[in-house]
Amino acid sequence: MSKVGENLKTDSVQHKELGRKLGLWAAVAISLGTTIGSGIFSSIQEVAAASGTALITILAFLVGGFINIPANMVYAELATAYPEDGGQYVYFREAGFKGLAFWCGWISFWATDPPSISIMALAIANYLGFFMNWSDLALKFVAVALVLIFMFVHLRSVEGGGKFQTFITFFKILPFVLLIGYGIFNLNGSLYSAPALDGSHIGMLALLAGISATTWSFDGMGAVCYMTGEIKEPKRTMPRALIITVLIVTLIYVLLSFVVTGLLPIDKLAGSDSPIADAATMLPGIGGSAGTITAIMAIIVIIGSLSSCIMFQPRIEYAMAKDGLWFKSFAKVHPKFETPYISIIIQCSYAIILIFATDLANLLGYFTLVALMKNFLTFSMIFFLRRKNGYNPLWRMPGGYVMAGVAMIVTFTLIASTFLWAPVAGLIAAILSIVTGVPAYYFFKHKYHTV
Repeated sequence: MSKVGENLKTDSVQHKELGRKLGLWAAVAISLGTTIGSGIFSSIQEVAAASGTALITILAFLVGGFINIPANMVYAELATAYPEDGGQYVYFREAGFKGLAFWCGWISFWATDPPSISIMALAIANYLGFFMNWSDLALKFVAVALVLIFMFVHLRSVEGGGKFQTFITFFKILPFVLLIGYGIFNLNGSLYSAPALDGSHIGMLALLAGISATTWSFDGMGAVCYMTGEIKEPKRTMPRALIITVLIVTLIYVLLSFVVTGLLPIDKLAGSDSPIADAATMLPGIGGSAGTITAIMAIIVIIGSLSSCIMFQPRIEYAMAKDGLWFKSFAKVHPKFETPYISIIIQCSYAIILIFATDLANLLGYFTLVALMKNFLTFSMIFFLRRKNGYNPLWRMPGGYVMAGVAMIVTFTLIASTFLWAPVAGLIAAILSIVTGVPAYYFFKHKYHTV
């Protein structure tokens, strides 16, 4: 383990280690809860539009899931090599890229993690507003209440938070399971052989386009790595949790796409704003509008994602503070609750402030390219770490560098597509992160005499 920050001044802070209290299903719930979010409500439409036919849409989700297995295997190896909290930050640090490690945490705190909490809380509030005639200000206070509720859940106990996350994750996938279970008996078989959309690609080009469109749906499965230091038996648990996650997510997406394409004609599916809800309205005995169904399902699904993010995201600042590369109070562990309470409270407080900001979604969009670069660079760390003396992961992925290469290619596909539609925004965010991050890095190194 790195000796970064051994000279950190700890005279006023008790750096109590977090205990290993989370089992396999809590680990799976964190990854599932982060991955299956609001994006799946629109991604089926995007994949259908790119694929052009029902069968290629289904196949795209199947292949898309399988090509994400290598990414989870990379995370599993890294997590067992360094079974501690911090995720990507730790892997960069241990590979010898301390500045890059700090940059990873710097961007996470200021630009991606708390803003994502704010956006999810606002999304839930807005969906609730579909049923209630509330003002915009009232909806913002509802969003604040949601952040505070989940903050206290994960502040009081990591074990209790894990149990809650397991329950809420099961609850969030339940609507999809019910739709699949009911829908599979009411399919229109002729829709699977319907002609392709006018102007769409054919054959392998259509499949590649569809696979590319699925990549966002599988993002987030490595979230549990931020809490590896709190996972029981990480040698066994982390690989199993990450592989189980990708298999469950793939199964749900494939079956969901199978049902939706068997209920909606491909042209309606490709042009729908609410494809899952529109498919549900085709089922006999289902009342209500597509908007109502979308709102109900989205509320359930996004609540699970919000809870997961509030649980795992503060762990990166906790790890940085222990190394003397962040404000040292973030490393405090509550003497009774045994959680990094300062890190959780401050991150949620920042998210609450952002709830009252404008164009928050656009701000997060600026940093999408930077966030993807973090993932790409994380997978590349295998090439450096496997050559280091003392690198001894408890579990090694089969295929080694090949698996890491596939994970990098998949992520690069996302980077390329993001750069195509928002090149200026991505470059602005990258430059801004470096311009602000470099002086901050040297500030903390000087302040805490970090090695």
